[in-house]
Amino acid sequence: MIPTNATIIRKAYDDFAKGDIPAVLEAFDAAVTWHVPGYSPLSGDYKGHDEVVGFFKHTMELCGGIFALEVHHVLAEEDIVVALVTVKAERNGCSAAFPEVHVWRLSNGKVSEFREFQGDEQTENRFWS
Repeated sequence: MIPTNATIIRKAYDDFAKGDIPAVLEAFDAAVTWHVPGYSPLSGDYKGHDEVVGFFKHTMELCGGIFALEVHHVLAEEDIVVALVTVKAERNGCSAAFPEVHVWRLSNGKVSEFREFQGDEQTENRFWS
């Protein structure tokens, strides 16, 4: 059975939660583009598996590995999947929870583009800076 785009993204979130980054990368096209808005040390555009893994590692370094994604809804239509999530992290003794919208574009069953939309970009910038 061919997995739906929503199933592919749900599995990627599950694999990320388990720390199985190689399994996460299986869902991504080799030329995936990853976009994080804002002006924090994590903001920017990342291209390809190596840069995305670098982004994951940098995120974990900044929060000492105390990081989780709570996935509330995954909505899919054709080649677009939208996930409503809460990002939870701890940094410098401060815990935070940020609502975000994640938009995934898939082509031929692989993620070609990820875009993060933050509920409160200024607060996230301060937290990660």
